[in-house]
Amino acid sequence: MSSSKYTVVDLFSGAGGMSCGFACHDLFQIVGAVDAQNGKPSSGKGTLECNKTYATNLGIAPLEADISSLKEEPLRAYIRETTRRTTVDVLISCAPCTGFSRTIRRNLVEDDPRNSLVLKSISYVEWLKPKIFLMENVGELIDGKFGFYYRNLKSALEKLGYCVRGEVHSLDHFGLAQKRKRALVIGVKKGLEIRDLSDLWAGYCVDESATHVRRAIEGFPKISAGETDSSDPMHTSPNFSDEGLRRLQLIPHDGGSWPDLLRSREGTQLLIPSMQRYVAQGKVGPHPDVYGRMAWDAPSVTLKRECAHTGNGRYAHPDQDRLCTVREMASIQGFPTWYTFVASSQSNMYRHIGDAVPPLVSYQLACVCEWILTGRRPTMESIVLDDTHLKACDIRKLNASQLKMAGI
Repeated sequence: MSSSKYTVVDLFSGAGGMSCGFACHDLFQIVGAVDAQNGKPSSGKGTLECNKTYATNLGIAPLEADISSLKEEPLRAYIRETTRRTTVDVLISCAPCTGFSRTIRRNLVEDDPRNSLVLKSISYVEWLKPKIFLMENVGELIDGKFGFYYRNLKSALEKLGYCVRGEVHSLDHFGLAQKRKRALVIGVKKGLEIRDLSDLWAGYCVDESATHVRRAIEGFPKISAGETDSSDPMHTSPNFSDEGLRRLQLIPHDGGSWPDLLRSREGTQLLIPSMQRYVAQGKVGPHPDVYGRMAWDAPSVTLKRECAHTGNGRYAHPDQDRLCTVREMASIQGFPTWYTFVASSQSNMYRHIGDAVPPLVSYQLACVCEWILTGRRPTMESIVLDDTHLKACDIRKLNASQLKMAGI
């Protein structure tokens, strides 16, 4: 790789969603990645296997290490050994989001210990002195109960000489076929002009149809639950029990939900105990999307880490009686069609996808960084990641009345 490229280090690198966008951009070179591969707290360390997926697709074996205790010299030694580069232009640090999300009830009252990893990023900025710092997390990082972590991070970075901006976006506004609300934090060294995705998209919008599930997955071959497409090993989905399959068969196509089971006696008999309790109370409960189908002509719900089961969310195919496949979920998450997920279990492949920063968006972030570092604004045609469902023709220039409504 050319030594003239801007260098990137990715902390909490996962399956490579954020790195992928930069690796696909001609101006950037990934020179290091770090991930401890931690799954659920109950499953032990190193069980997520995401480093296999990262290395297979991006050509660098991440350092398996705990960010909370990794020291400066081992990190520098790893970077030197991996790529023989010593400077870092862009530092990515997408600390775990689980402890901030409002969808987890205990986060409404308890401060998850993992939240402190947001502030651990400050040490890495001090060590590596990047020109640009990037962080992605759930929107609650900025506007939630524990938003003081973001405020403390911003204050510390400013003391180190960075200009910092944090914004919360719904990523379908940038072409993702998914309602995914995320905080994006960017810090740049003083002397560089700060830019973000709002600047990149100023005066433009994406055609609504490009953000629909139909665009992301309609072209994939039809398969049944438990099958794998012979031409694409990633186009695979888990099997169902007889009862689980029948439950899904009774849920209407194109956006049906579990309360629709109440329309028939058989469906009522297939309600799981928690559903029965809510029905007895005249409610649908706090999780109305479980066992639901995606709708063709709307963005999907947010893909989460545990998207490997229809009982965890609205993850069933719009009209086929199965969970969306690994490939379909990856497409909805903005991964290019060539991306491969490597793990000993199908569930971990789904976790790799649900945990990831969508590459369709991280490529746009790489374009923002290009603008910051070179002073040249990218064309809107150039911000589209190849081999994803978003196309350059989906980007529209706002007319005068739309610009006025947007306050531009």
